[in-house]
Amino acid sequence: KKTTEQNDVSAAPDQEIKAEVKTDQDQQANADAPAEVTTIKFERVEHDFGMIPKDDKVETTFKFTNTGDQPYVISSARGSCGCTVPSYPKTPIAPGETSEIDVVFDSKGKKGDITKTVTLIGNTDPNVTKLTIKGKIEE
Repeated sequence: KKTTEQNDVSAAPDQEIKAEVKTDQDQQANADAPAEVTTIKFERVEHDFGMIPKDDKVETTFKFTNTGDQPYVISSARGSCGCTVPSYPKTPIAPGETSEIDVVFDSKGKKGDITKTVTLIGNTDPNVTKLTIKGKIEE
């Protein structure tokens, strides 16, 4: 999001001041909000499906534990393309609790080696966690 704002800012100098003010206001609002940072640990952050049948859907689960002392809240989870769809817990994960991210990959229309990512955004530092899936689609 910041990259997009920066690109917009370079195109219109008048917006730069507004963008900076908005960012400062956002930071101030975040400083007042009780959005505490926590830590998480995944059992693994990469999965290799090996050979994937052509035009098939395959699924894997990434398990993780909230190792911090604050609830873990995932604000978004996105696949690198429409063929990679994550599902994630919409409620906070309490400290010490374990949960999971399910990822479905649809090989329809794809061929050869694939590497896709799922990007999680949550209250960790850094706030982005990347999970990777790999495989080779059968011809």
